[in-house]
Amino acid sequence: MKKTIVILVIALIILSVFATTKVYAAENSNEVIDENTESQLIEIKDNQAKSLEDYKDKYGSDTYGLVAYILNLVRVYSIPFCFLGIAIGAIHQYVIGIRKLDTLEKGMGLIVTFVTILIICQVLPLAFAVFVKFGRG
Repeated sequence: MKKTIVILVIALIILSVFATTKVYAAENSNEVIDENTESQLIEIKDNQAKSLEDYKDKYGSDTYGLVAYILNLVRVYSIPFCFLGIAIGAIHQYVIGIRKLDTLEKGMGLIVTFVTILIICQVLPLAFAVFVKFGRG
C-alpha cells in the first residue's frame, strides 16, 4: 500500500511539472528563433542528411542505405535505454526483491530481457552489413 501511494505521488509530481510548463513566444513574433540557434539546427539537419547519403552511397542502394542508417540509430539509442532497464531490473531484484520473491523473479526477468535486447540491437547492424556484403553477391 505504501509503495502504491509513493508511486502515485511521484507520478502526480512529474505530471504537474510537465502540465504546468508553458512556452512563451518572443515579443517580436517575426523572429522566434535567433540566428545562432537557427544555424545550429540547420547544421544538425545537414549532418543527418549527409550521414544518410553516406549510407546510401556505401551500400549502393537507397533501401539498403536507409535500413543501415535506421539500424545505426537503433544501435546508438538502445544503449541508454537498455542500461536504464537493467538498472530498474537490478533495483527490483536486489532492493525490492529482498522482501518479496515475486519481485525478485520480475527483476531477474527484466535484466535478462534488457540484456537480450541490448545484444540484439548491437549485433543486428553487423549482421545486416555482412548479409548485404556477402549475401547479395
